[in-house]
Amino acid sequence: MKYITLALLLINSLLFSSCEKFVDIGKAPNQLPVADVFKEDGTATAAVLAMYSYYTTSGSLPYITFAGGIEADDIQYTYATSTPAMNEFQQSAVNPNNGTVSSYLWIYPYAVIRQANLAIEGLKASTTLTSSVQAQLLGEAYFFRAFNYFYLVNYFGAVPLVLSADVMETGTQPRTGTDSVWAQIISDLKAAVTSLPSAYTGTLRTRVNKYAASALLARAYLYTKDWENAITYSTAVIGATDVTYNLPVPDSAFVNVSNEVILQYGTNNGYSFMGNNYRTSSSAGIPNYYLYPATANAFESGDKRRTAWVDSVISGGTTTYRINKYKLATATAGNEYNVILRLAEQYLIRAEANAQLERIETAAADLNAVRTRAGLDNTAAATKDDLLAAIAQERKLELFGEFAHRWFDLKRTNKVNEVIGAIKSNWVATAALLPIPAAEIAKNKTLKQNDGY
Repeated sequence: MKYITLALLLINSLLFSSCEKFVDIGKAPNQLPVADVFKEDGTATAAVLAMYSYYTTSGSLPYITFAGGIEADDIQYTYATSTPAMNEFQQSAVNPNNGTVSSYLWIYPYAVIRQANLAIEGLKASTTLTSSVQAQLLGEAYFFRAFNYFYLVNYFGAVPLVLSADVMETGTQPRTGTDSVWAQIISDLKAAVTSLPSAYTGTLRTRVNKYAASALLARAYLYTKDWENAITYSTAVIGATDVTYNLPVPDSAFVNVSNEVILQYGTNNGYSFMGNNYRTSSSAGIPNYYLYPATANAFESGDKRRTAWVDSVISGGTTTYRINKYKLATATAGNEYNVILRLAEQYLIRAEANAQLERIETAAADLNAVRTRAGLDNTAAATKDDLLAAIAQERKLELFGEFAHRWFDLKRTNKVNEVIGAIKSNWVATAALLPIPAAEIAKNKTLKQNDGY
């Protein structure tokens, strides 16, 4: 696939302004033109599957979790003082030149978006693919585009909405308002739901299906305060009859054969980047990322999640609370993948949406489904405000250490200044959005920086 940057075109135009055309070097012997890739089922499938194993996907997913986690009151980084880039997240004082922001939270997601755009264009233009294959691959491409825009808009706010694979068209594109980005996310996910099969491809839930798209769509509707649609799509997942989803005991929630898993990111060796960073090979070791003590101590008495998902080590008289959702730090043949979407969140989405609509009993029933799995009594909350507070607390204790849920929850519910301001003395409200990478603004003069940077 040809990557032609705007800078390269400008340089060539200056150096060879008298030439009538550029020299066409031709494709490498092991590459196919884009149009040919989407002529056959095998090559088209390989192109879409590359988005799952593509280096940028593997690179960005961990930092989607860790950057947001340490911005919030969720997780802390062991080596923050010696790693300036990560210390900036911990201090909520991120520099526009921060390499983690530039590479893992901006460049890598946009690289996957370009892969998705290439796939969408090629698949829609193809007239030779098997129809079922074409539909599934198109649904997966729409999902990947929406998934990456979901994290871009939550981390940065308004971002360039790139819907073409032509870099000459998109290289100088300005930022698009958040409402339009959200509308595109929802549109892509609705298209994915329509195109994708219900059944998973393969024995483990590592390829997107209809319910994975529905789950992310339910979350998108929750974030945009479309309560009825959030209920509709979370119900589609919870009530699925052609795929088995349930809430197993906490100890079994994150194994790769768990029926709570809606979508997981597979690894060749059977352990996750989550476990690799939350656990250590030593039973007494302090991992790269660990849990805020206040969160570890916020569980109710008898909560099975506290026993199954949190443990601690004492070193030099200091207690470090470790995230124990994933049990394996390293393995040669483990049974843990990175769980991206799971059922408990869908119950909490539906509970929150119903609470917003003042359907108190219905909302409480879904909250209680999560609490029952945790071994807790039903909630005592009986009013809208009390129920929303109880759901927010349940989300904090259920979803900690997972894909920046806590950070995004604080922002979307307007609690971020209150909560983070209480634990970070240098907190300013503009830190709720990350800076647009300075290098991107230098390349594209139409990009404007976020306030406070």
